[in-house]
Amino acid sequence: MMRYFISMMTRFLRKIKAASWAWGPALLLCLGGGGQAQTVRVPNFWDSKAQLERPDIPATRTVRFLVDDDFPPLHFPGLDGTPTGFSVELARAACERLTLPCTVQVRRFDTLLDALADRQGDVVAAAIPITADLRRRFAVTAPYFKIPARLAVKPAQISDMPVFSPKALQGKTIGVVEGTAHEAFAKAFMQSSTLKPYPELTAAQTDLKAGGIDYVFADGLGLALWIGGQEADGCCVFAGGPYLESRFFGEGIGFVLRSEDDNLRRALDYALQQLWREGKYAELYLRFFPISPF
Repeated sequence: MMRYFISMMTRFLRKIKAASWAWGPALLLCLGGGGQAQTVRVPNFWDSKAQLERPDIPATRTVRFLVDDDFPPLHFPGLDGTPTGFSVELARAACERLTLPCTVQVRRFDTLLDALADRQGDVVAAAIPITADLRRRFAVTAPYFKIPARLAVKPAQISDMPVFSPKALQGKTIGVVEGTAHEAFAKAFMQSSTLKPYPELTAAQTDLKAGGIDYVFADGLGLALWIGGQEADGCCVFAGGPYLESRFFGEGIGFVLRSEDDNLRRALDYALQQLWREGKYAELYLRFFPISPF
């Protein structure tokens, strides 16, 4: 998967040429290249009316970020072994925006929160879902990323459906991974469709590519990596969504800090909002999400 991800990023970055404009809760970027145009939706998780203030942080404080290196494109080792990824580079950009020195330390994913509690670092920048239990134990910034649910489909289905709507799913067969929140959501809101459960996502993707089902409804991040990778071979695209209902798919991902470090938490919230407004968030998003899950 790592090889597919790096190859996909390289091809995408060669194509970027164009303009951007604001649209609703997201930024739509029209990208041209090779005679084709592609619209990429960059999510926005910040209230444009909220005016966050920057708290005072000593300029001499070094912020130690803790990351995992096994979840592309959020965090993974670069070609030279240096940790990189969307979460990692967003952390570095936040430090730069706050004019604070920072370091990035790699830890195994299941040890990150314990390392934070033991003061081996100051902030966890990894794909740890925001939950009520996490908030009870730690301070968490507002989410800077969410993993939406998406429908994947063959392009021919799209051409037969000029405007996507829930009615378009009536009578269709939708592949879902059994026992997941995506299956629960589909059972609740896609009752006019036939749901076909699979033990794992790759099996559903293979069946979609072969024409055995009409759609796959699953984790948008995993589907995006597949759609842009060699295994899909250009078979499929996104349709409808993104689906972000927190009751099923969670609150998202934020920077995690110790509860007593609330001043730094507020500073990072301020920095994240400014990075969005100044376009740095979109720049990093486009670098690490050649196929946007949104």
